[in-house]
Amino acid sequence: MRNRIVLISCVSQKLPHCAKVRNLYTSTLFKLSLKYAEKLAPDEIFVLSAKHGLLKLEQKIEPYEQTLNNMYLKEIKLWANHVITQIRDVCSVEDSEFIFLAGEKYRKYLLPHLINYELPLKGLRIGEQLQKLKEMTS
Repeated sequence: MRNRIVLISCVSQKLPHCAKVRNLYTSTLFKLSLKYAEKLAPDEIFVLSAKHGLLKLEQKIEPYEQTLNNMYLKEIKLWANHVITQIRDVCSVEDSEFIFLAGEKYRKYLLPHLINYELPLKGLRIGEQLQKLKEMTS
């Protein structure tokens, strides 16, 4: 049986102090993504952080200001290679199914390294993502 792993992208809205990853990010998009991820009952849920790469929900980190949106392509590719290494440290890429609740920038250079993945929010703008997540979690 395949591992199911959900990957949620980080967001800019954060608490102003150190907190567990699951609590640090405060936007509605993040909260609904996490709620949906937990409803899927996967083997693991991770956050894709522009600063830290792959984060576990129970890890404690300080708030930070970093996004892939203002990074150069070379930096994004380096970040993606780092994340793939982190993913390989926690699971078998070949025997896992990845569900991305993350934008194009956060998944584009990860997807070529993965075999089985789903993109339930692909092509949706933020408002549409929120609407779909609300429907899927109610």
